[in-house]
Amino acid sequence: VQLQASGGGLVQAGGSLRLSCAAPGRTFSNYAMGWFRQAPGKEEEFVVSISSGGSTYYTDSVKGRFTISRDNAKNTVYLQMNSLKPEDTAVYFCAAASSSWPTITLASYDYWGQGTQVTVSS
Repeated sequence: VQLQASGGGLVQAGGSLRLSCAAPGRTFSNYAMGWFRQAPGKEEEFVVSISSGGSTYYTDSVKGRFTISRDNAKNTVYLQMNSLKPEDTAVYFCAAASSSWPTITLASYDYWGQGTQVTVSS
């Protein structure tokens, strides 16, 4: 499964961005999908995941601000990010997992996208 992440950019604190993750030509409706991020000098960390059935799991730091959703007809997963903070600055990666739910570790995921940069200025 080839994943393509997009939608990153530069935004001021308090602003919003919507990331997309597409799998052109492939169906991933049976996969859990997740977003991870890696800030400069830090390890990659789990952000949020959504199961094939629509269940979601958020890391505490983004609860109430980020929303994950999926459109299986379009083979696309979205990450709506509101009230962005400078500490959200990172490269965001999407991934697909065939593992059992919940899928919150890097090892749970089988396929990865190339990453999209999100920069939040203060």
